[in-house]
Amino acid sequence: MKVQISRLSPHQNGKVFGVLTALGSLVFVVPMALLASFVPPGVDTGGNPVSQPSAAFFLIFPVVYLVMGYLMTALGCALYNLMFRYLGGIEYESRDRQD
Repeated sequence: MKVQISRLSPHQNGKVFGVLTALGSLVFVVPMALLASFVPPGVDTGGNPVSQPSAAFFLIFPVVYLVMGYLMTALGCALYNLMFRYLGGIEYESRDRQD
């Protein structure tokens, strides 16, 4: 049986994808923060001391991923809902499983 998706919920899908991208960003943020904690403070080319990035610097990445993941997914779902009227929806085929 062919089924067509007629509407995607922007808010619900945005929430789910925003949280998933925020959690996914931790794969990069945690190792990056650990590596940065072992690097001694250095000196730039002008002879000025350069401090290590603060913890807040690393905590902002998951928040940015969460917000941008939510906004882009909600926008994409809203655009899909708008275009469904003119182009039709995504089609997929499903069948009952034979046990």
